[in-house]
Order: sequence, then C-alpha cells, then structure tokens
Amino acid sequence: MGKAAKLTNTRARYNPATADVEIFKPQGKDSFASLLDENFAGRQSFEGQVLKGMIVGLTDDVVIVDVGLKSEGRIPRKEFGFTEGGNELEIGGLVDVFIERIEGKEGEAQLSRERARREEVWVTLEESFVKQEKVEGIIFSRVKGGFNVDLGGAIAFLPGSQVDVRPMKDASPIMNQKETFLILKMDRARGNIVVSRRAVMEESRADQRAEIIQDLREGTVLKGAVKNLTDYGAFVDLGGVDGLLHVTDISWKRINRPDEVLRIGQEVEVVVIRFNKDNQRISLGMKQLEKDPWEGATADLAVDSIHTGKVTNITDYGAFVEIAEGIEGLVHVSEMTWSKKTVHPNKIVTPGQEVQVQVLELDSEKRRISLGMKQTIKNPWTDFAQTHEEGTDYTGEISNITEFGLFVRLPGGVDGMVHMSDLSWDQSGEEAIKAYKKGDSITTRVMEIDVEKERVSLSVKALTGDQNAGSSDTDSEAIAPGGLTKGKVVTCTITAIKEAGIEVAVGDATGFIKKMDLSRDRSEQRTDRFAVGEKVDARIITVEKGGKKLQLSIKAQEVAEERAAIAEFGTAESGASLGGILGAALKKAQEEKAASNG
Repeated sequence: MGKAAKLTNTRARYNPATADVEIFKPQGKDSFASLLDENFAGRQSFEGQVLKGMIVGLTDDVVIVDVGLKSEGRIPRKEFGFTEGGNELEIGGLVDVFIERIEGKEGEAQLSRERARREEVWVTLEESFVKQEKVEGIIFSRVKGGFNVDLGGAIAFLPGSQVDVRPMKDASPIMNQKETFLILKMDRARGNIVVSRRAVMEESRADQRAEIIQDLREGTVLKGAVKNLTDYGAFVDLGGVDGLLHVTDISWKRINRPDEVLRIGQEVEVVVIRFNKDNQRISLGMKQLEKDPWEGATADLAVDSIHTGKVTNITDYGAFVEIAEGIEGLVHVSEMTWSKKTVHPNKIVTPGQEVQVQVLELDSEKRRISLGMKQTIKNPWTDFAQTHEEGTDYTGEISNITEFGLFVRLPGGVDGMVHMSDLSWDQSGEEAIKAYKKGDSITTRVMEIDVEKERVSLSVKALTGDQNAGSSDTDSEAIAPGGLTKGKVVTCTITAIKEAGIEVAVGDATGFIKKMDLSRDRSEQRTDRFAVGEKVDARIITVEKGGKKLQLSIKAQEVAEERAAIAEFGTAESGASLGGILGAALKKAQEEKAASNG
C-alpha cells in the first residue's frame, strides 16, 4: 500500500495557492489516489515560481519548509540573511521560497529562499540602479575581499575598498547596522550585486566640502584626521576637504619625517595658514597653535653665552642641539673638537646626550643658531703656545704618517707637523719618512706656533744643526768679514736660485737661505718668488768658523719683527690688530731711517 496506506482518516495539508492549512478526509483507496493526483496535477508549472511555504523544522544549518508538494524542502539557513537569521524564524512561520525543482536527487523539493527574496526585490533594485538612487541594507558578514550586505532580501557584495573614504582597520562599528549604499553593478543572470558605501559618503562629503570652502579663512582653526603621510608632510581630512600639513609646520622642534609624531587616523587640531581659492589648496599648521619659543628667547641666547643642551639629531655635517624648549642650533663638525681629524659626528656625540655649547652666531629672523662645543673647553693651541716656546724641544708620539710628513700628538688631542724636508740633512724626505712608524716616540724642535691658524711646525733636523757644513766648521761666536755675527739683520743680494733655497752675498761673505727659511708663511716658502740680483733682508742664524760662509733666515727676521712690534705697540688682547701693529712699526722704522739720513 506504500505511504498512502499509513494515512489516517483525517489529514491536514498546506495549500500554497490559498496559503491555508486545509483539513480533509479521504474516502477509501480510490479517493486517496484521486487526492494525490489532484494535489500534484500540473506540478511542472510550480518550477521557477515563488510560492509561500510553512516552516516545519529548524536545525543549526537548515530550515525545513513545506510548500504542499510531495516532500518538504531543505534550505540552508544562511540564505535567510540577517533579518531572518535570528529569533524571527520559528516552526509554523510562513516564508516565500523559490521552486527550483519539485523533486531532486534525494526525493526532496529543491527550494531557495535567497532566489525568492532576490526575485521579490530585484525589480525594485534595478529601478534604483538605473536612477542611481540610494538603497538601504545591513552588513551582516565578512567574506574574502569585503562584506555581505542584506538589501532587504537580496544579498550584495561590498568590496573592502568601498567601505569608507579612508582605510578602515576595524569594521565592527558598522556591522549589523543599517547603512546606505549605492549600487555599482548588477548582473541578473548571475545574480550578482555590487554596492558601495564609500560613494554615498563621498557625495555627502562633497556637500560638506562646499560648506567648508565657503566659510574657510586664513587663521581658521579646524579639527581633522590624518589621512596620509608623505616624506614632506601629512594630508589632513577636514571633513570633505583635504589640507596639507607641511613637515616644517608640525612642530617648532626639528622633525625629519611626519611619522615621527603623527599616525594615520590621528585626530589633530590645525589652523589654516594659506588658502588659494582658485585651486582650493589649503596649507595647514599645528605649531602655530603653540607659543613661539623664539619670542623673547634672544635675550638669553646672546653670542658667546654658554648653554647645556641635548643632541636631537646627527647628520654628516654636524649635530643639532636643543638649548631651549623648541629652539635648536647646529654644531658643525668643525666646531666639535679642536682636532683637525675628519671624524663623523656620531663618533663624538650620540642622540639624547647632554653637551655644553657656546653660541657662535645668532640670526633671529632666519631662526638660526650656530653653536660650538670645542669653545667650552680649553684651547690646546693656546695652551701649547703658553707652555712651549719656539726653539724648545718637544717629545711626543707619532699619530699619523702621510706622504708629506709626520704628525706628532700634542697635549689636548691636537697634532703638530714635521714636514718631510725637516726630517734629515742627509736623506731626502721620502727616504727619511721610511725610518718612522706610527706610535713611535719622537723628539722634535718647535719651529713655529700659529694659534690663529691652529698650526705647530716641528723639525727633527733642527736638533743637530746643518750637518752638511760639518759640526767642526761652525761656531756660534764666529765673526764674518765686516763684523757680521749670529743674530744680526743684514741686506743680502741674491746670487743664485737653487731647488733647496737661494744663495746670497753679504759684503765679502757668501750665505745660503734654505727653502723653509724663505718666509714664516709656508705657502710663501717658494724659490720662484725671488730673482737673481734682488735684495732681501735676513737674519744671520749660523756663522761658520772663519766667517766665510753664513746661514741666514728671512723667516726668523719676520718673526722677530712681529714680536718686537707687539711688545712695543700692543697685543692682540688689547684690541690692536696685527696689521695695525706691523704698520705702526714700519712707519716708525721709516721715520727713524729718514731722520738718520737727514
């Protein structure tokens, strides 16, 4: 008898045509067979239609619906979307479903709630799409690349790039909330709908932009959010319009990159610095809302004043030091130490280190300060000049060897130089250098100290005198023809130009001026400056026994004249310049000469 034999005399059935539950009583086998035929007559006409069905069963995954066919249909619960996925689904409830097939492989009706809902709302959505009207929906789940949106029955896709005008890291605030969307794309054949929340927001922002632009003035203070960061600044969203916050206008302190103090999405308060109505470009500032640290600060930052500051940044050419809140100055690498060695600033100071600096230059208009570190410690060149006189001996360590000479470590971390021509009387400079190595202890004679140029000239061969003449042939007490003695200043006539110096004639005696003695200035120690027959003044520094040959020095005469002038006319500390002192000495000498001739 099959299934029909198990039926009782009274039955209930759901009639999709009337949406009613009908009570009927079959009359025998033939009557029941007739009823089945009547119930399923023309069943092919139901496929592809939307019918109302009754929920007869619920599980966590599926909803069982009876539409009055031979068997119930099982519909995945996710097809019921957000509005029907909660407590609204209950047994006995009526829902519209789409009949895909009356009987599938498993003998059950193949039903679809999603397609039924899509059919219901598709026409309305198509009209909205054509008219570019906004639609409402609820974002109810996250999927790869975006979100699922329930548009009142039809499920649409919301790409992640279309959620907001700015990248949204946390979408939880808009989940399960009614939002407004614009339909970007519809494909009825495939059942695809793509929507955008961003398009609606941009349209709203356009209205806000027009309102903001209309009321925008320079000096207006606004609140915004950091939208993007670049190397040169940050773009701030002012609510429909973007402005540029340049890196130099973020803080009074020196900032290399905006991301040192700002982050995307950060709320900031800014002021409009400039506004171009033609291209609607807006320049913003943050530091302008704070007190300018330069106002009233120049009184405490006088030139030569000493301050304690903190190293804020290190570059290849120096270090920036903050000496007051928001005020930084540059310590050039040449002003860090008295040493002339080329050292990177990061070998001397580190970020955050506290250092003492002296103000060297101050430009309030350009807001620039030049600072020095070495000026806060004792000058080793001055110290050396006070403790060592020219002509005295000094023993030190060879700190470096170059192709032109040796550098000897002096007290205070500075170096004096022994030129290769001052190493030996017998060997050439190149040969003499080979006898030394870095770290050796060496005794030298101080030949020249120039504090202003930070230079000390040393000599090794000066320790032994001129060995070419032979020690037995020289006598400091010897007298040359004409009463010429050591230390006397004479006028010489140049008789020959040699590579090592110049030969001169002094009355009946002959003499030689070495290259290193041609001038106190090393750049002027050149033989090509002189010509045969020219007369020069020089000081006798050596007289050979018998007085036939002299050793002279123009350099020694220049040094002696300078010392005498300073002693008679003033010192550098008294305010007299060296040029003025020498000029006065020269004038006096000319007057005395004129008086003696008269």
